[in-house]
Amino acid sequence: MEEAEAEAEAIQRCSYWLSKKNRFCANSPITNSQFCGNHNPKSDEQRIPCPIDPSHTVLQGNIDAHVKRCPFLKQGQSLRMHPFFKEGINAGTDDDQNGEESVVTTATMKRDYVFKMSVSEFVGLIEKIELIHKSLCSNLKDSSYKIRGACREWMNEEINGKLPFQEKHVLQQASILGNLEEFGVLEPPEKRSVSDNGSMGSDEAIPAVADRSLRQKESLVLERLRIDIEDLDLNSIEALSAAPYLAIGKHLCGPATVSMPETVRTTNTSHLRGLAVAACCHHLCQWKHYINKNYLSNLGIKKEEFHAVTWFTSWAVDAAHGSDLSNMVERGSSLDSIISISGKSSHHMDAGSVEEIVRTIPAIERAALGFMCKDIIDIGRLMWLKDLGLEAELVKYVPSNISPENHLLIAKSRNYS
Repeated sequence: MEEAEAEAEAIQRCSYWLSKKNRFCANSPITNSQFCGNHNPKSDEQRIPCPIDPSHTVLQGNIDAHVKRCPFLKQGQSLRMHPFFKEGINAGTDDDQNGEESVVTTATMKRDYVFKMSVSEFVGLIEKIELIHKSLCSNLKDSSYKIRGACREWMNEEINGKLPFQEKHVLQQASILGNLEEFGVLEPPEKRSVSDNGSMGSDEAIPAVADRSLRQKESLVLERLRIDIEDLDLNSIEALSAAPYLAIGKHLCGPATVSMPETVRTTNTSHLRGLAVAACCHHLCQWKHYINKNYLSNLGIKKEEFHAVTWFTSWAVDAAHGSDLSNMVERGSSLDSIISISGKSSHHMDAGSVEEIVRTIPAIERAALGFMCKDIIDIGRLMWLKDLGLEAELVKYVPSNISPENHLLIAKSRNYS
């Protein structure tokens, strides 16, 4: 590192050390600083989220000039001109805001709510979660790992028994197709054509490459829309106006898992053949976006408790997943030890002791609670789809050692049963 530092000084490069690349930043330093504009410590203090797109930050002093030339500004203006753009059409509502803009409840806010509980309140919430899970989630389909037909043939030929990261996605996508076929949403293989080019899975196949490959099939019409699902009005997409269609989403993050089924509610479903949503990031769910608040209310789960439940779901993906931990709930795992720890703590700690209790819960028990909370959230989504008149199931479409986010909501229109 000393040699690299000397080299950086000699050729006037930024002195910020990039540990992952094992070298200094190659950019030139700004005036009167050893660092470039990206790594200057003073700049970090002055950077604020861009008001047009908070995914990137801008120096506070440059904000007025930036908003006039931000590349996302033109992109957003262009998007709003399309007929299928309806801002917030699938966003849901926050009943407590009375028309005002809802505030995002961050993970820190959720954690603080739990830590501020009394021990008795914490125990009461844990007992409520366990009771709800026993009464509603016992029929969750334990294993529905389905690799069928052409997918199996392709994988047997190409994968050679190894399972690197990108091939896990292939297995997940293949099982989604297998479950759709078994559920009667997809036609049997002999009645449909399947691409044999292997473009179905790899992370490396970026959309443009995948599109070029798929467009080689003359019978396939491909149209790609770049839009937040929250703002997508399917009724205004001409290609879907007169033909049966499927809505499939894999690992849609938190609110997006809600927004996709919500498009069904706001859409003329006469041509909807089926739906498959692989849920993800339950810990990011917000009260505003959850589609079945009546279900929660009937269970006695209020807004703050819902956010606590979503915070607990992160515990399901904290542990190592060398085995299928998600099945331990069905194998008889309970939350007795958490309740026992909490009960003992209530006699020895003050009212602010929930944080200490959480820190002493064994990882396996934390995971059990997390999986229960994920089940409860997704069962509510399942019930909501059924209330829309769809036939629906919630299945575990892959073992958790392939992905701990292994819940798949599948539904089909009764018109195509």
